[in-house]
Amino acid sequence: MKKMIIAAALVIAVLGAAFFYLKSSGSAVQYTTQKPLRCDIRETVSATGTVNAVTTVLVGTQVSGTIQKLYADYNSMVKEGQILALIDPASFEAQVAQSSANLLLAEANLEKAKIALRDTHTNFERNKILFEKNFVSKSDLDASETAYLSAAAQIKASEAQVAQARASLQLAQTNLRYTKILSPVNGTVISRSVDVGQTVAASFQTPTLFTIAQDLTQMQIDASIDEADIGRIKAGGPVAFTVDAYPEMTFKGNVSEIRNAPTTVQNVVTYSVIVKVDNPELKLKPGMTTSLSFIVADKNNVLCIPNAALRVKISDPKIAAAAPKGTGVWVLKNKKPGRVFLTTGISDNRNTEVISGDISEHAEIIVEVREKNQKQSVQPGARPGPRF
Repeated sequence: MKKMIIAAALVIAVLGAAFFYLKSSGSAVQYTTQKPLRCDIRETVSATGTVNAVTTVLVGTQVSGTIQKLYADYNSMVKEGQILALIDPASFEAQVAQSSANLLLAEANLEKAKIALRDTHTNFERNKILFEKNFVSKSDLDASETAYLSAAAQIKASEAQVAQARASLQLAQTNLRYTKILSPVNGTVISRSVDVGQTVAASFQTPTLFTIAQDLTQMQIDASIDEADIGRIKAGGPVAFTVDAYPEMTFKGNVSEIRNAPTTVQNVVTYSVIVKVDNPELKLKPGMTTSLSFIVADKNNVLCIPNAALRVKISDPKIAAAAPKGTGVWVLKNKKPGRVFLTTGISDNRNTEVISGDISEHAEIIVEVREKNQKQSVQPGARPGPRF
């Protein structure tokens, strides 16, 4: 009986000790700490953009007709003045022939008018002499003068008809020249919108037949930057970017232009930033999507703290209330957290630069606060512990 009482007392003592241990450990706060480090920090602004040629020319047609021949295709290298396509010139050649005939007719009428003017002028001069000798009447003299003046006016009308016919001929010849679609620049054909036998109509708007990139060794990226970040972007600043086609490669460029015209989509305001890129190997192609990092600041071997340390909050209300407010971190001293004020600089995705503050490289900076639950949950399917 005595042994049973002693055993029961021991069990009660063990259970009490276990209860107080679990209670104390369940309410304990654990801190995860890290020490400041010397590191290199690069502050960037991230954005997406699209690769485009610096100069893209849309080649169209000013006349309507059927495509008779094509002299260029996708990726063709073309020179300025090189023929790209030919529109059937038959109808335009007929218009040139008709305009030429009309010009010849107008010139012949002009010669006829000149002869008539000379004849009426001679008759008028003769009648003036005869009138002075009273061989003709005044009415005959007036009639000859009227005929002369009418012939002189006809000369001007005939000259105008010649000029009109000549202009019509020039227009017909110009339209005939337009049947040859020529390249306006040196470059590469990146798009062709017509085929042989297709009819193009230039009645209301100029149809696009070819798209030519002037120089694919020099490209640009059109990026959209949020209004919150546009103030940190500077003209001439370096840019690093990647494309999905070459995920292992990092390309480099420079900001060439920051456009002031805003773009607003669903109350989000962005600004266009142009990045110039060298493309000597022609790896970058028009239309590629890029992931850009605009390098705002770059510092080496500076004192850094983890970004997580700036977000730590102490749950103990007494400690939190006693700590002054402001930018800083919690440092573990003698197993108790204390607030340290800091002046911070640039930041990246992991670390933040420390410019000034009472902190050393050996400080234990709190980056995470964990509290153990007093109640321990039983996992589904697990067996409960033994009962006493």
